[in-house]
Amino acid sequence: MKNDNVVIKVENLNKIYRIGLKEGMHDSLGKSFFEFIKSPVKNYKKYSSLYHFNDVNFNDPDSDQGREDILWAVRDVSFELKKGEVLGLIGGNGAGKSTLLKMLARITDPTSGQVEITGRISSLLEVGTGFHQELTGRENVYLNGTILGMRKEEVDRKFDEIVEFSGVEKFIDTPVKRYSSGMTVRLAFSVASVLEPEILLVDEVLAVGDASFQAKCLGKMSEVSKQGRTIIFVSHNMAAIEHLCSRVILLEHGKVKLDTDPDHAISKYYESLSSSTDVTNLAEISRTRDLLPVIQQVKFINSSGDSVSSVQVGDTLTVHIHYSHSDVLKDSYFGIIFETLVGVKVFWVQTKLQKGNMPDLATTGIIECKIPRLPLVPGVYFLTVGCGVQGQQLDLLVRACQLQVTEADIFGTGQYPNPKLSLVCVDADWDVIEGVVGAAH
Repeated sequence: MKNDNVVIKVENLNKIYRIGLKEGMHDSLGKSFFEFIKSPVKNYKKYSSLYHFNDVNFNDPDSDQGREDILWAVRDVSFELKKGEVLGLIGGNGAGKSTLLKMLARITDPTSGQVEITGRISSLLEVGTGFHQELTGRENVYLNGTILGMRKEEVDRKFDEIVEFSGVEKFIDTPVKRYSSGMTVRLAFSVASVLEPEILLVDEVLAVGDASFQAKCLGKMSEVSKQGRTIIFVSHNMAAIEHLCSRVILLEHGKVKLDTDPDHAISKYYESLSSSTDVTNLAEISRTRDLLPVIQQVKFINSSGDSVSSVQVGDTLTVHIHYSHSDVLKDSYFGIIFETLVGVKVFWVQTKLQKGNMPDLATTGIIECKIPRLPLVPGVYFLTVGCGVQGQQLDLLVRACQLQVTEADIFGTGQYPNPKLSLVCVDADWDVIEGVVGAAH
């Protein structure tokens, strides 16, 4: 029996691409000539094979392991989405998020499997998707409305709201080809969200806009979901995923690894990232721009002097930063940023801030940072470590390592800090000044 509340139903969805392989060289002129004669037939078979996968066993997931000629972009994905749900899709690069979204938007056909969609769908997958570059912003608004099945009168009614939300009033009668990527995204999102689709698909494209517009977009999507419309949101911004989504699917190598609540999915996603990265030797991690591998290793020491990967709330945390450089470090600084799994920066410590000027440092050494009574609530945190000399950055390792903070009765009340209510643990003195029953006056 069909559930009328289900607006998207995906069953055993697969998307395969054929990968071109380098052809072997022939060792004689005769063989080369013979291959040339066969070329028309060979080329026909070659290009036909790009779109037919009769040699692939869809029922046995392990049968194609080791094959170099095919890529499973999406593999055996199944899920249902109900009206009004906000689903987040997360995963590393190449996990299949965008490919899955394109199949739901009917931009790409699946190799096998079924997608059933009930309702009008609008998508924002790439910069300029659905826009005609030669047409003006105004003309594109009406074009998109027509594509969504809306009458001109309906678009007329929403037009001012779309333009106001996008912030491109001055350029609404300018051809879209002259827009910046940020302007294009702002207008595209405004059209996609304001024209009242039942289902809205949004990819990471929002990252192109500035911070204030991203906040407006998140607010708009939250508003749209409260109106009973359905959203699928792809993003690497875990704070946005956590804030907006009621459910998250974690994709890994094209497969559904988890379909659960946002907290659990995000935690598992970061676990998979950390398990694939060797942080014991930070010198071997590639740096960006002109940075140098000065920071070699980071170690955590607890109040007992033991090297650890986790500490309790309120314990003393000592961080040892092992460094090495070819020259003496003059007028140097070292710093650490603590942030949550979803990217919220909790606090920052730096030598210039807490200590002032550092003495000249030898080419190799250890910098110690001691944090008495660590104020972080229970959870997993990333540490970004960096250093520099004379105001110039030498090294910076974003999310170089993880620290687990565990529960503790730090106030001696038998109560534990709730990580859902704050990011830090702050002590406070409480007393009753007036109002105790039976107190003498």
